[in-house]
Amino acid sequence: MGIENLVKNDLILTRLDALFNWGRSNSLWPMIFGTACCAIEFMSAVSSKHDLSRFGAEVMRFSPRQADLMMVAGTISFKQAPILKEIYDQMCEPKWVISMGACASSGGFYDNYTTLQGIDQIIPVDAYISGCPPRPEAVIDAILDIQQKIKAGSIKDRHRDFKGLLDG
Repeated sequence: MGIENLVKNDLILTRLDALFNWGRSNSLWPMIFGTACCAIEFMSAVSSKHDLSRFGAEVMRFSPRQADLMMVAGTISFKQAPILKEIYDQMCEPKWVISMGACASSGGFYDNYTTLQGIDQIIPVDAYISGCPPRPEAVIDAILDIQQKIKAGSIKDRHRDFKGLLDG
């Protein structure tokens, strides 16, 4: 059976995971959870110079129920942690998280009693972006990393075993 027969008979053979993952990886709908200077740098990543839309991540969402990619940019205090967890829980599966910048990834230089030392204590993180603040190219690299993880993964059992600080 050659390619001509596949096209003529309108038949494509693939795994369901591969089909869904192809669509999901090329149509990410990010939601920015920006609390500090990294959120300003994110604006540069979506500007015309860097054009995040060419990677399928141009439809910004401001409701967690419409987003499948959360980008946490900036310092997260212990007071904000339950809010971040609630917003993450409102997102539909499958969902992905990027921790953007030193503060979201490790608390940054805020090593004190009020600052969460990394959002991965509260929600699962799929990609980390280093820097203070990170460059727009690093944001694009993280999007490409997420796309590779989506293509290689399965649509079943994402983050099933994750237990964060706020989980019972």
